[in-house]
Amino acid sequence: MKELVEVIAKALVDKPDEVVVSEKQEGRNLTISLHVAEGDMGKVIGKQGRIAKAIRTVVKAANVNDKQRVDVEID
Repeated sequence: MKELVEVIAKALVDKPDEVVVSEKQEGRNLTISLHVAEGDMGKVIGKQGRIAKAIRTVVKAANVNDKQRVDVEID
């Protein structure tokens, strides 16, 4: 999942070198944190959060066979 979020984020931003993705596993919950450059934050979130919602939807769809819950946080 981490790689999926990283590929999507790097395709959206102007500074792909500053994209940092980390995972945190807590029981059956997996939290993926995405950090981008200050100027690229709007490109990852999108108007009214539509791009962020789309990223979360893609990650959840890719995880449909696993028994864990995946959350994506954008820092």
